[in-house]
Amino acid sequence: MIPILFASYGTVFVAEIVGDKLLYTTGLLSARYRAAPILLGMTAAFMLKMAAAVAVGKAISELPPLFVATLTGASFIGVAIVLWLKPVGRPESKREEAATSKAAMVSFAAIFFSEWGDVGQITAASLTARFGAPLIVWVGAVAAMATKGALATSIGAGVRTWITDKVSPQMARNVGVALLLLLAILSVMETVTRGHG
Repeated sequence: MIPILFASYGTVFVAEIVGDKLLYTTGLLSARYRAAPILLGMTAAFMLKMAAAVAVGKAISELPPLFVATLTGASFIGVAIVLWLKPVGRPESKREEAATSKAAMVSFAAIFFSEWGDVGQITAASLTARFGAPLIVWVGAVAAMATKGALATSIGAGVRTWITDKVSPQMARNVGVALLLLLAILSVMETVTRGHG
């Protein structure tokens, strides 16, 4: 069982780390919110998404690409709206504590509703079909996704410190919203381009 766990962790981690839009999403979230609630929301989303992957298996890879792109684009747009509506200003520690549950929910939604049928889920589904050990594959896959998210969050936290010191809150919000909207557009364009290619 241990080899299956390590195989699941390594395979999903490598598959997910290359060119993944979720890294950018997590980085953007961590530039706005504290790391702990992001990690909490993100891990909960990864747990549910990987549970679906191991339960449904390869069927996830057969979701209609336009549906996946629309859901992913809507997720990025939703996070952009939340970010845009958040009051601008240097957060006080008391206000940050009150926003913990909100940050966790935004992180959960941004990750749960985006990129269904991505390479990590397909890899987990394939490993489940191959080894017949869904619980072990799920643990390895969730650990890999949480590791990836923690790396992106820590990088984003460093960026957050730099942004707080050097960039106005209004500018940081505008850039974050613009990047999220760009990711939404790119998600749909990538799917449409693959569909015509």
